[in-house]
Amino acid sequence: IMIKHIVCFKLENPTAELLAKTKDILLSMEGNVPEVRSIEVGLDLLHSPRSYDVILQVVVDDLTALDSYQKDPYHCDVVKTHMQAVASSSIALDYEI
Repeated sequence: IMIKHIVCFKLENPTAELLAKTKDILLSMEGNVPEVRSIEVGLDLLHSPRSYDVILQVVVDDLTALDSYQKDPYHCDVVKTHMQAVASSSIALDYEI
């Protein structure tokens, strides 16, 4: 059993340039955060009032790996720092696959 970690973000100012930069930063966890088994990042197409701008989907081995992922220095220093600077809100879901 593995864990899928999903986070959806609304950005304060979702310009094309910022969306592309955000996607690149999120994807940069591959190879930099050892717990990441797979990663996918998507950008919203519809831009409806209820849409979120960015989705992050990460697969890790188990709850212990998820905890390590959350505390990983690269994840904290690079990714979370960027997301906290640009996101107005986020929602998350973690489940077994």
